Amino acid sequence: MSEHHTTTRLLPWTTPGGKTCFLVSDDRGEGGLSRVADRIEAVQLDMADGLLGHAADMLGDNKATEPELRFLGCQLSAALRDVHRVAESRGARLSR
Repeated sequence: MSEHHTTTRLLPWTTPGGKTCFLVSDDRGEGGLSRVADRIEAVQLDMADGLLGHAADMLGDNKATEPELRFLGCQLSAALRDVHRVAESRGARLSR
């Protein structure tokens, strides 16, 4: 007789209204939606890494304009929000 385990996973996206999305399943993270979430997390982390390199270049350039730096700040903020969500999700899964 197998024991039934339900898991809850914080997903790497929100609703159009900005609400947090969770996946509640008993597939132990092996289902289709879990694999989609894994791929999106990987893309988010890669994008954040690329943005960090771009930020270093831009901040070292004295010709960067205020609007360019403001845009960079907005993009860094969004990337940090994504990376924070990935860290929360992965941390919660490690504690099980």
